[in-house]
Amino acid sequence: MLFSFLIILREGFEIALVLAIVLGYLRRTGNREHFRAVWTGAVAAGVLSLGAAAALELTATELSGATQESFEGFTMLFAVGVLTWMVFWMRRQAASIGHALRHQVDIAIERGSLLALVSIAFVAVLREGLETVLLLFAGASTQRGDSTELFLLGALAGAAIAAALGYGVYRGSSALPLRQFFTATGLIVLVIAAGLLSNGVAELQESGVIGNLGARPWDTDAFISLTTTLGKFLHTLIGYDSAPTWGQIILYWSYLIAGLGAFVVGVGVPRSTRVREPQGQPAVVENAGRGAS
Repeated sequence: MLFSFLIILREGFEIALVLAIVLGYLRRTGNREHFRAVWTGAVAAGVLSLGAAAALELTATELSGATQESFEGFTMLFAVGVLTWMVFWMRRQAASIGHALRHQVDIAIERGSLLALVSIAFVAVLREGLETVLLLFAGASTQRGDSTELFLLGALAGAAIAAALGYGVYRGSSALPLRQFFTATGLIVLVIAAGLLSNGVAELQESGVIGNLGARPWDTDAFISLTTTLGKFLHTLIGYDSAPTWGQIILYWSYLIAGLGAFVVGVGVPRSTRVREPQGQPAVVENAGRGAS
């Protein structure tokens, strides 16, 4: 439940943020008649994302045994790459996303191109939608036997909060701690990605795709078994394994230390943004607020 909540909250808010900036700018400039074009692009991307989710789930259910394990393992590793890219991309783009979106809207309106407006929303929502589908599938693959209802409940709760935050940006709220939100969720996402990396290589080892990853230096199954609710929860969220191999341990901590270290020191963030951030909210907050006023 917490896994789906965190993923949907993070990804859903990125979608909501883009839509809030675009719709808020259209409202401020007296172009409310173009709202329909934006929502058309967003809905079309949402439908396509749901189709991708159905195709991914159908593919997984058609497989069995080692083939299914290898499919899930590769999916988890791909999800790690997507999560890592997502976190650092958003950190790098945060300072200019509002300005870039308003500029795109200006160009579309000047040219009288409704298709361009549709495309702005379509591309943004499709990118985040496909990322969400991949990440939820990867997370669900690690919790066989868990309650589907709880997984969906977490996703719905995350979507509701993301929508509320997006509406706050649309209304021009300057009280939303967006810098803190993206920093906190970015750190959490990197921990989740480290867990998926460990789980993914474990699946590939079980399927026979990769060889032995070394000895298992400890076994904590007597304390926290993977068959218990707590064990499953930790396995999904942080990649807990009661008896991990040396290969899993090394990969997990190498990724976690490198990822968190790069994130904390601001690798990939424009130098001017790193200097300004301690004085207040980053430009993405200012841009969103101005666009919705």
